[in-house]
Amino acid sequence: MIIIGEKINGSIPSMGKAIAARDEEYIRNMAIKQAEAGAHFIDVCASVPPEEEYEVLKWMLEIVQDAVDTPLAIDSPNPEILVQMLPFVKKPGMVNSVSMEGNKTDIIFPAIADTKWEVVALLCDDSGIPQTAEKRLQVFDQIMDKAKEYGIDPSRIHIDPLVEMLCTSEDGVNMVLNVIKEIKKRYPTIHVTGAVSNVSFNLPLRKIINQAFMVLAMSTGMDSAIFDPLDKTLMGMVYATEALMGLDDYCIEYISAYREERIGLPKKK
Repeated sequence: MIIIGEKINGSIPSMGKAIAARDEEYIRNMAIKQAEAGAHFIDVCASVPPEEEYEVLKWMLEIVQDAVDTPLAIDSPNPEILVQMLPFVKKPGMVNSVSMEGNKTDIIFPAIADTKWEVVALLCDDSGIPQTAEKRLQVFDQIMDKAKEYGIDPSRIHIDPLVEMLCTSEDGVNMVLNVIKEIKKRYPTIHVTGAVSNVSFNLPLRKIINQAFMVLAMSTGMDSAIFDPLDKTLMGMVYATEALMGLDDYCIEYISAYREERIGLPKKK
């Protein structure tokens, strides 16, 4: 499982407060904690007004890179900002994200075509989020046509099938799971990702829903996810599921994560 740490995002109240106060130490410590917890990428998202985003995101990238060597995921809804940030990152990481909305693919794909940068691609277009598996797969095909046009190998792409709130879904997450299965069937080397916590919005005991969804999604092909790597129980689910699926020879990764205290049960109060 490719773990994309979600904690350096201005939409999280505590992080938003730190960004507004220009609290470098808070951002630095959050980067270090996520790297030590096992994150493979650290997402960096400013979530500030558009006129402030360039300077704030550049500042955040500098802080995180000074704190850790973990590859970064540059996160912004603005494709121009994403491209402008590329020169400020020391080594290739991940661009988060592209979709078939507007001309995003034609801005981002040529900028990363001849590089080692990876990219998150959302299955939405100018009409919004498709409500059926068939329509999401149509968007997927359009994204892959664009990727082929720019010579971007499927192994560099992380498709986000768009995980939505379980409490407003008519069929649970079955539609998303079916989309994941079909994507992996068509392109075995492609990655499938998603914001895990989206599934539990407006529900009690959200962590339980997140854990259950993670197991289901991994069993159908999700191999990349955006979530909190400091959640040791959820991390434990990831390592345990990989072991149960035969992806962890002799449970070495699971045992190592346990010994390094990156996984565990909630402590009794």
